[in-house]
Amino acid sequence: MKILVDAMGGDNAPQCVLQGAADALREFGSGMQLVLLGQKEVIEQTARENSISLDGMEIVDCRQVVTMHDDPVNARKKTDSSMVRGLTMLKNGEGDAFVSAGSTGALHVASSLIVRTVKGIKRPALATQMPGQKQNFLLLDCGANVECRATTLNAFAVMGSVYAEKVMGRQNPSVALVNNGTEDTKGTPIYREAHALMRDNHVIHFVGNIEPREVPAGEVDVVVCDGFVGNVILKLMEGTARTLFDLLKGVFLENIVTKLCFLGVKNGLRGLKHKMDSEEVGGAPLLGTAKPVIKAHGSSTAKGIKNAIRQARLCVEGDLCGTMQTALAALEANQTKAEKSE
Repeated sequence: MKILVDAMGGDNAPQCVLQGAADALREFGSGMQLVLLGQKEVIEQTARENSISLDGMEIVDCRQVVTMHDDPVNARKKTDSSMVRGLTMLKNGEGDAFVSAGSTGALHVASSLIVRTVKGIKRPALATQMPGQKQNFLLLDCGANVECRATTLNAFAVMGSVYAEKVMGRQNPSVALVNNGTEDTKGTPIYREAHALMRDNHVIHFVGNIEPREVPAGEVDVVVCDGFVGNVILKLMEGTARTLFDLLKGVFLENIVTKLCFLGVKNGLRGLKHKMDSEEVGGAPLLGTAKPVIKAHGSSTAKGIKNAIRQARLCVEGDLCGTMQTALAALEANQTKAEKSE
């Protein structure tokens, strides 16, 4: 298995990318080869200065870098950049998956145009695992497609279900549609139509609408919405978690008594913080691409990169894209059969 890694993408590149890659090889590198894409001399110098071993890694020299300031549509014209070269190699079969902490917009556009998408998907969905009270759940789309048709939301449900099974290890994963009420008459015309499509979709285990206040409970495996709604949910949950921890910190620092109380719960709070840490997951897959593409957070540390590589490996081992294509083909066949019977 060969995983391509954008060594120049992200706020902490290349140091954290190199350290994360080295950690990934050490922890779960059996049968896995890593290919680092970026400016070779910068990669080698950074590795020397930070005592990072590059053993077992191949370096592909790329002279250009796609920055956060590049226009997403035009970024793909940087053909000698670490991002575009990596995606091109993925398309040509020179790698099995691609990991980047670079510009989300540029990666989304370039993946769609270079790697292409599976049949039935026009634009990939950005999906991410979110912490829930009961369990982590998959939220998609998280911002890649601001407006979606009902058929697109239905396809997202299929892709999310496959990912939950193949990568998250969920059996018969439950799928819910975000809405402002649980009744099937709630929501905009598009969401009402999407509900009807998912209800009749035998490829997934659809459990109906879910209200935003119930999303964090983690009672379902996959939560589906358009990119606008998903991005709002994502940022609201991140902000709420950060605010909650700040408020708790203030409470425990009030006086000597509260500081002593903290000693009794610090292990529990440490575990909660660990559960809320997005770097434990490592990245968000672009579901719908013909081959696995993982978007790590722009501010990823070595830990985030390591886990993004782990996620890429799981996608390859589970044949995520192939299974997704089969599931979407089954969905199309069922829809065609239903149309003929009407």
